[in-house]
Amino acid sequence: MAAPVTRIDAIRYARHDRKAAANFAGAVDDHDLDMPLDYFIWAIHRAEGPPVIVDTGFGEDAAAARGRTMIRPVVEGLRDAGIDHLLIEDVILTHMHYDHASSLGAFPNAKFHVQDAEVAGCTSRAMCDHETRAPFDGEPIAQLMRKLFADRVVFHDGDSEFAPGIVLRLAAGHTAGLMVVCCETERGTVVLASDAAHLYANITRKLSFPIFVDQPGYVRAQQRALELAGGSLDHFIPGHDPLVLACFPSEKDIARVDLPPHTPIAEKV
Repeated sequence: MAAPVTRIDAIRYARHDRKAAANFAGAVDDHDLDMPLDYFIWAIHRAEGPPVIVDTGFGEDAAAARGRTMIRPVVEGLRDAGIDHLLIEDVILTHMHYDHASSLGAFPNAKFHVQDAEVAGCTSRAMCDHETRAPFDGEPIAQLMRKLFADRVVFHDGDSEFAPGIVLRLAAGHTAGLMVVCCETERGTVVLASDAAHLYANITRKLSFPIFVDQPGYVRAQQRALELAGGSLDHFIPGHDPLVLACFPSEKDIARVDLPPHTPIAEKV
């Protein structure tokens, strides 16, 4: 029997040049080493129906405000993957940070899936703390509220069976309601971990990325996401690692993560 998920595209749309010291909550010897971040959205293809999109990325205004380099607009990246954004019916928002939820308007016909705890967190008094709210932008949250009043938001309370072969798993810590997406492919379960780990090195060095609302929770969430991937880095797709494009079959800044990597991740990280 064919696997429920037939293809997964990791579509890069932006980049941020930075040093290793910025990517770890703790001292690292190679703190001056260049260690950029890539920014992705993901498209989960199935045998029938339009793809399910995971996260929506950000646009030119957010890139300029935060010093990120746009590679292409999100809609253009989808087009390069053969996807019409107007046909998308479901978008999974792993969390509400600006780089994962700032282009909701690109999907006017979609419903948006988000955790109860995420919406509660990003609309709570926690946003009065400047450090906590720094990775959020107000407009995407306001857009989500407008989508809610247009009956286009679906809430999930913890783990949830999304569709055949697609499961949502709560992995809070980076944010109050981050969730990872588990996909059943021909090569086994592939976990779109989003920011449960920005980089493979956050896992192998056992050092958190320095943005979290609950560091012990972040560590537990990362462990859970890796366990859901069968303990295999090759089946674990972090949110921002350039190794995704470098190690998986890629074209036009789009990596096919449903396929096995041509270079094992453990050999590169």
